Amino acid sequence: MDYDVVVVGGGAAGLMAACTAAERGKRVLLLEKMDQAGRKLRITGKGRCNLTNTNPLRDTLPHIGSSTAGTTNKPGQTGGVWLRNAYGRFFAPELMEWFEQRGVELTVERGNRVYPASGKALDIFLALIGELESNPNVTIRKNVTVKSIKVENGEWRVESDASASKEFSSLHLPLSTRIILATGGLSYPTTGSTGAGYRICRELGHTVVEPVPSLVALKCEEKIPEELVGFQLKNVQLSIHNSQSSIFKSAIGEMTFVNDGLAGPIVLSASRIATRALNSPLTTHHSSLSASLDLKPALSPEQLDRRLLSDIDANGTRVFNDALRLWLPAELIPLALPQLHIEYYKRLHQITGEERRRLRDWLKGVKFTLTGTHDWNEAVVTQGGVSLAEVNPKTMESRLVKGLYLVGELLDLDADTGGYNLQIAFSTGHAAGEAV
Repeated sequence: MDYDVVVVGGGAAGLMAACTAAERGKRVLLLEKMDQAGRKLRITGKGRCNLTNTNPLRDTLPHIGSSTAGTTNKPGQTGGVWLRNAYGRFFAPELMEWFEQRGVELTVERGNRVYPASGKALDIFLALIGELESNPNVTIRKNVTVKSIKVENGEWRVESDASASKEFSSLHLPLSTRIILATGGLSYPTTGSTGAGYRICRELGHTVVEPVPSLVALKCEEKIPEELVGFQLKNVQLSIHNSQSSIFKSAIGEMTFVNDGLAGPIVLSASRIATRALNSPLTTHHSSLSASLDLKPALSPEQLDRRLLSDIDANGTRVFNDALRLWLPAELIPLALPQLHIEYYKRLHQITGEERRRLRDWLKGVKFTLTGTHDWNEAVVTQGGVSLAEVNPKTMESRLVKGLYLVGELLDLDADTGGYNLQIAFSTGHAAGEAV
């Protein structure tokens, strides 16, 4: 069979690209390296699949970034603007309508996050794969790992590993065939995201910003007390600092302590700013990147100081280590006591003004020295990828290789949690499928 379009990779972006091209009458070949397509899609959002967010476009763009500008890049400074054209044609309303027309009921939850009403990511995958399997113009081949894509002797040569069927181990295709590369990034490698697409793109002449884990837990130098591991804090705020200033401040939310650092929603968001510096080969034990945790973000320093004075006056005979429960969960006390340098059994009425201010400043900014991130097995997305300067934002076609389209996590785009990353995958996949 002859093919108009070959899609390499059966994740969110690849499936949407294949669906869109097939809807327009194209003969599509989808090559998937695993024994099943959509493995990462089926586990995303802890198996619930936060597929998009109903925030309007102007509020969405600041959540999207590109690592091209480095750690000083504010989220959305390049990535969000680059996506304007694709989002203008296929954004959250169109994506939601696409799934609803195929029988997937959706629901909008806290933070405008959109999920399947069933709470099952599988429903999103089944809608996509069902669309392809029901189309006679679509051929799906699994267990085919594409090793290289080249232009030789006036044709495409797509080489796959030896485990692929003989028919697909070496494809010779006319240059009129369009190839959509949707191989994903490096996060969750057990789902098939091994970064092979980056190597293929480099071989074709593309610049690839070195991928690093993003939306991932942060490691710190400070020892986390055993009783604090797994403990969750709510209504706190995390800031990331370099040696000069604060470079990121999270929204008020939740975080969790792990045995070597910090995790949870606000930490994942903060990691988008911290991760490139922390994964740099130049990062050392004496890295200047740090985090501070505001345990009382609803109170100004002055308001908190007045509260401390009032509580100290009302509980003057209580000893300090016991009285800390007035201001902290018991689990945090083992972290606080060694850092405050206040005598454990000192009566509150003996606390000096300087010690009270030290306590206030600690509650408003618990300091952590950041040393690294958790690895690809825990990273939600990849930061880095093919330089956006080398891809047409209207069509996703390579500016270097005519007929090659690059979509999804392969691109140097990443975003906050909240459905933004899957929307990038679906919108870039749709743009490429439409263009071919």
